[in-house]
Amino acid sequence: MPRLRQVGRAEVTDELILYFYDTLFGPDRDPVAEPGTATGTPGNWWTTFALRPAIFKHCVQGFQVYRTVSLDPVLRELGQTRAGWARGSRFVFSQHCKQMRALGVPEEKIRAIPHWEVSDRFDELERAVLAYTDALVLGGGRVPEEVFAVLRRHLPDEQILELTYVTCLYDMHATMSKALRTEFDDRDDPITEVPAPEGYGTRDIADAFERR
Repeated sequence: MPRLRQVGRAEVTDELILYFYDTLFGPDRDPVAEPGTATGTPGNWWTTFALRPAIFKHCVQGFQVYRTVSLDPVLRELGQTRAGWARGSRFVFSQHCKQMRALGVPEEKIRAIPHWEVSDRFDELERAVLAYTDALVLGGGRVPEEVFAVLRRHLPDEQILELTYVTCLYDMHATMSKALRTEFDDRDDPITEVPAPEGYGTRDIADAFERR
């Protein structure tokens, strides 16, 4: 379950939120009591963000922006999908793999996104988009000039701005989804201590390798 309270249909008075509840879940359904969307997600991103209508509206407007950009939608989705993978958001990665599939991107190319650096499935511009995404998400915006030069060789400034905005927007959504444990990011951290065998005690492991 998400870490924050979800908003049931009976609580909602905002028309925009009701519109999305109706569209995604059906007009007679409470998405908290009966979760589930057509893409297989629980849908609790929507019910959690409904806590603050102004934030909900701002997010929805952001989604609308990326659909109106002039950038090739495959390049847009490459950035979003890789951002989800790099940030470790199963939700963002999963949803945008599906969107790439809807755009006709071959399965082998989608499967290669996690290891794009050693894949021959991407052309020069696509590799630059993926490298740029890593620089934005993993490098905190430290972009090598060589990467930016390839983007500039293929894209006008306006589309580079669109790519930057959309990728960073979904980096934010990936981060928030993990922090609030919404949708497919409702999972425990996999990095935990593996207990020592019974009877191991608290001895220093280095003792076993000490030369005497």
